[in-house]
Amino acid sequence: MKIGDQVSFKLEGQDFTGFIDKAYQNSFMITFKSDDTEILDKYHDRVVINKKKLKLIKAAPETDPESDNDEV
Repeated sequence: MKIGDQVSFKLEGQDFTGFIDKAYQNSFMITFKSDDTEILDKYHDRVVINKKKLKLIKAAPETDPESDNDEV
């Protein structure tokens, strides 16, 4: 998994989906949306989740660094 991937996870017994914002050694920072005001107040749309507890939904598109240099 990498930054930009869409993932699913459980938080306080509820299922959520979000996007990976930042990678750490054993976890990722995930940005997500919730309608639950308690979850919103506690996490402010971001949470750090262990890599083992995430499930990949959709991989982010691959970017080709070489294609940026062709526009000379």
